[in-house]
Amino acid sequence: MRKISMFFLSVLCLLVSFTQAQVSAPIYSIILKGGHVIDAKNNINEIMDVAIQDGKIAKVGKDINPALGKQIVNVKGMYVTPGLIDIHTHVFYGTEPNHAYSNGSNSVMPDGYTFRAGVTTVVDCGGAGWKSFPLLKKNVIDRSQTRVLSFLNIVGEGMRGRDDFEQDISDMDPKMAAKTALENKDYVVGFKHAHFAKPDWTPIRKVVEAGTLANMPVIIDLGGSEVPGGKVLLDDLFFKLLRPGDIYTHTFTDIARRDQIVDPVTKQLKPYIFPAQKRGIVFDVGFGAAAFDFSQAVPAIKAGFYPNTISTDLHTGSMNSAMKNMLNVLSTFLALGMDVPDLIARSTWAPAQVIKREELGNLSVGSVADIAVLGIREGKFSFRDVANKRQEGTKRFECEMTVRGGKIVYDLNAIAGNVAN
Repeated sequence: MRKISMFFLSVLCLLVSFTQAQVSAPIYSIILKGGHVIDAKNNINEIMDVAIQDGKIAKVGKDINPALGKQIVNVKGMYVTPGLIDIHTHVFYGTEPNHAYSNGSNSVMPDGYTFRAGVTTVVDCGGAGWKSFPLLKKNVIDRSQTRVLSFLNIVGEGMRGRDDFEQDISDMDPKMAAKTALENKDYVVGFKHAHFAKPDWTPIRKVVEAGTLANMPVIIDLGGSEVPGGKVLLDDLFFKLLRPGDIYTHTFTDIARRDQIVDPVTKQLKPYIFPAQKRGIVFDVGFGAAAFDFSQAVPAIKAGFYPNTISTDLHTGSMNSAMKNMLNVLSTFLALGMDVPDLIARSTWAPAQVIKREELGNLSVGSVADIAVLGIREGKFSFRDVANKRQEGTKRFECEMTVRGGKIVYDLNAIAGNVAN
């Protein structure tokens, strides 16, 4: 009898040991421990852990057992956010002469500029039209680790040159643009109008027609002379031509031929800007090489007007000038008085909603594990605009780590090898 009892006791001990081993066996590929998680979609703004498995967000919670992770990364003192989304970039790189941003050298291949800034998704903003989109997909989208989407140019040839191709109304075909977008809806998120310099609203009407046919937003980069008289009236654009959900980029540019959002004389925000934003017009930064001025941004932000989305207008002319990269743009707005959670929201969840990709820009369980781990350096910093005016600041964002699809693709200070204490 005693032998039978000892046998069952031994079996019970083995079962308990096996169960404990199962409980403590790693079930997550990566656990990010102790970071300040900001996730606007899920209203998270606190210290939490994030667990990843099979390329997806597996759990976001307090004090996830480190024994459950194969790789533990100590991110204490850092921000953990969804991967940043930059909706205004030029990544249709190529070597064709005189092709500008459409298979030309004005654009850049994305991977060398995205992950080091915490960016996991970019939208090529009008480089390709319906005629050239297949080449963008073959040469850039299919070859990049960065998720690359596209605003399809209303010009069939895309952004091959503002003096010739982008002035050609006969090459603006809303039906073919919409057809191409719908056939490639996994990659195309809307349509682009840019650089038109004749007194005619026709290109705006054509790009909105494409957007209506495909049920997608349009993004507008005004040339500055689209209406008779040679000066764009933004209130007409916002209330007569664009639809709620359409995007106005280069919001803070100060170009005399364009109707700026801030009156250059009184320094007051124009009275129709808040109503336009309330109507659903999306105001995007699009910093670029010539499209961000403190003369517009400072009084606008003081008046309580914030952009809906923050973007870079990344290309060879902007990346080494005042713009630099996504985190420098965010740091500039931090210096202008916006706070960290607001900036993260406007570069993650907000753009995901604008481009109708709500599976992105969040850390919901089951979502793709695109993550930025950001630090903030404190000190004395200066930021400048395209007119070389300076703004002093005391904080600067820095990317410590980027995770794309559950894999660590950038690790500034080799923190991936550190196990949390």
